[in-house]
Amino acid sequence: MPPIQSTPDRPELLYLFDPLCGWCYGMSPVIQRVQQEFAGRLDVSVLCGGMVLGEQAGPIRHDWQYISGALQQVERVTGVEFGAAFRALGEEGSYVQDSEPPSWAINVFRQLNQSQTARFAHDIQVAYFRDGADLNEPKTYLPLATAYGVDGAEFLHRLTLPETALATCQEFAAVAKIGVQGFPTSILRVGSQGYVLARGYQPYETFAEGLRQALEQAG
Repeated sequence: MPPIQSTPDRPELLYLFDPLCGWCYGMSPVIQRVQQEFAGRLDVSVLCGGMVLGEQAGPIRHDWQYISGALQQVERVTGVEFGAAFRALGEEGSYVQDSEPPSWAINVFRQLNQSQTARFAHDIQVAYFRDGADLNEPKTYLPLATAYGVDGAEFLHRLTLPETALATCQEFAAVAKIGVQGFPTSILRVGSQGYVLARGYQPYETFAEGLRQALEQAG
């Protein structure tokens, strides 16, 4: 995994998530707000965990009963919206869920525009969960990436490189090594110390208060 471009000695918020995770869709706006409100005090790094890989990847129909049952709760608790296009995708059932392609896109974007990675990762989830976009199709990511000034041709080129797939697999392994039980998980890293801030979703006020306390204790 390429090193995250954080500032030496500055605390780093590790946001461990998966593009196909509905609760992460709800948590990502909280992380974006943290990045704004705590600017200059910490760096934010988004790491993909690989929730749906290998034999688990397959038609959404296999998981749709579980997914559809959770949508209302995620909407109620977090305030995000699952669009009619995504629901239609699930009802039709043939769409293949696979965490690798969107994670490749996030890995490439991080190389080209590290500071905006949290926003780009959420944009991918909006495209999927609201608009029903095909995350297995490279061109889905082009307008999302170029909106941040990323060169489209360079982005698509890097998306196809074997090195990108390898780096993403290493990222999945690094997240697994941390011992994450589920997504999203948020960890504050200060030097060699790690503080688990949240397992699952937390509203901004709760999360920010826990983050402030952790920063004070670490400082």
